[in-house]
Amino acid sequence: MKQSWKRKFVTIAVGQMFSLVGSSAVQFALIWWIASGTGSAAMMGLAGLAAFLPRALLSPLAGIVADRYSRKSVCICADLFIGLAAAVFALLLWKLEMPMWTAILILLVRGVGDTFHQPALQAMIPQFVPAEELVRVGGWSQMFASGSFLLGPAIGAALYAALPLPVILLTDLVGALLASGLLAAVSIPRAQAQRRGRRRALEELKEGVEVFRGDRPLTWMVAVETLAMVFVMPLASFYPLMTSSYFQASAWHGSAVEALYALGMMASALLFGSVIRVRRHLWVSYLGMMGLGVTSAVCGLLPPQMWAWWIFAVACGFMGASCNVHNIPLVAYMQANIDPARLGRAFALTALLSSVTTPVGLLVAAPLADRLGVHRWFLIAGAGVCLITAVGMLLHARMQARD
Repeated sequence: MKQSWKRKFVTIAVGQMFSLVGSSAVQFALIWWIASGTGSAAMMGLAGLAAFLPRALLSPLAGIVADRYSRKSVCICADLFIGLAAAVFALLLWKLEMPMWTAILILLVRGVGDTFHQPALQAMIPQFVPAEELVRVGGWSQMFASGSFLLGPAIGAALYAALPLPVILLTDLVGALLASGLLAAVSIPRAQAQRRGRRRALEELKEGVEVFRGDRPLTWMVAVETLAMVFVMPLASFYPLMTSSYFQASAWHGSAVEALYALGMMASALLFGSVIRVRRHLWVSYLGMMGLGVTSAVCGLLPPQMWAWWIFAVACGFMGASCNVHNIPLVAYMQANIDPARLGRAFALTALLSSVTTPVGLLVAAPLADRLGVHRWFLIAGAGVCLITAVGMLLHARMQARD
């Protein structure tokens, strides 16, 4: 039995790794194209907004789809949609002189596919993985993902230097085809409580909200995370500007930052997958969020000199590790404690909350970063996240004391 679920997981994870490598390479190439061509924090903010806007608009629908239909089929369709969108954009770039803003448009389209893919995949894992193995599997999942994010920017930088952008975009289609083929080959049992009835979408959304109403510690954790994401999410759009504009470094330096971030994620995921056994999931998740705040503040204090870039790159590695320390226990807690019939909607609602905070964060951060300097936002974000997390930990401790 154990061998069976492990074989299924590895098959799926390898396919997703191929897909993520292609997507990460394409994402890096598109973002660097915008960063090097404009040097504008506002444009980078728009690019980040385009990538996350579909989650804000479509996450409720994505959660319903994940709970109503075959999660395996939803993942395959979403993967293929992303790959085909990249291929169409590659063809247009090859034939026409496309303005730079069209890169933001393709990020928006790719975000639609990702919005449907993520809750379906996360909700599908407990259908064949034993509950006691979810933290370990979460570590393995993040290790595969981290390896993808490690390879993706390096491949993206190499391809960006050697090939035209249309050719780079085709790696997304190749990865999507490999991931879909391997997932199609795996037999996934339907969730025992998953329903197919024709009910109103609003009723199904209310059921997803009730999941959080019945779990106060989880509700507070999600609320704290949502506030922190207002500060954290814009950072993803500003990494290239820190390298290209603040430190005056090259695309290779930009890919190195992404690689070290992924190495940090991989190291922490490896520990969760092999060594660390988590019991107090939410407490560990809070510690990871605090790590995000501290490392962000360190980045914001650095001077614009090349020796400081090395500290920035290492700090980004610790930031990647902190991200997994926050995410892996939180996801495992949700997978183990939420009704399988509502799990897709629960993950979609958390994605919705984070995506709603992304536009808010970018609308505030982009003009401030243009006026004060992008490094100042790293400092502001770090201080904000540390304060919010400290308040969250204090109130979480009081809730536990009362219970």
